[in-house]
Amino acid sequence: MMNLSNGYSLYLIVLVSSLPNLSLLSGADPTDGFTEIPLTEANFLLQKPYDIPLEERYSYENGVHKMWVYADDKPHALVQGLDYCSGAWKFEGNVFVPNGTSGATIVQIHGAAHGNTTMLLRIYNGEMRYYTYELVDATNLYDKWCRVNLIHNVDGGLVTVFIDGVQKFETHDHGPGDLYFKCGVYGAPSNISYYMESRWKDIKIYKK
Repeated sequence: MMNLSNGYSLYLIVLVSSLPNLSLLSGADPTDGFTEIPLTEANFLLQKPYDIPLEERYSYENGVHKMWVYADDKPHALVQGLDYCSGAWKFEGNVFVPNGTSGATIVQIHGAAHGNTTMLLRIYNGEMRYYTYELVDATNLYDKWCRVNLIHNVDGGLVTVFIDGVQKFETHDHGPGDLYFKCGVYGAPSNISYYMESRWKDIKIYKK
């Protein structure tokens, strides 16, 4: 599978087994009922433009993954990994987006029955949007850390977004598929800044 979008991303691949049918209350606290899955380096795959050394688009220091990309970067290198396909799963991470980054996807759920992705969250002028359309959070998110939770109830077909513990958005998913969480930074199809950056720390995965 070749990702043809420009940019660079940190891939988080979750190695899982099938789970029984579960229900999830959309208004629940993002920590309720979930069990954290221990992560190792094997759970993280790094993706970069194919013609640039890793250290020119990525750094890791004091627990912070820093990723940056330019609008004219080449496409991604090939990345493959395992995924989840049923049950209820939660991604959690703290993100920092510097002022000036706009039109950048910072986190997604990759895979769907219809299309390539279940969820994309993008930053446009400091606001967070679902793809390019619906507003998720109108707060100016630039230059500060915030905690992002994505809860995907695959069996119920719902994705819920929490920002700093407050539910901000809920939507139906795009059908079951080979699913995994992905965070980092890469450009949207249009209206993007030339330089884009995001920083991530305290990345965790939970299941229910």
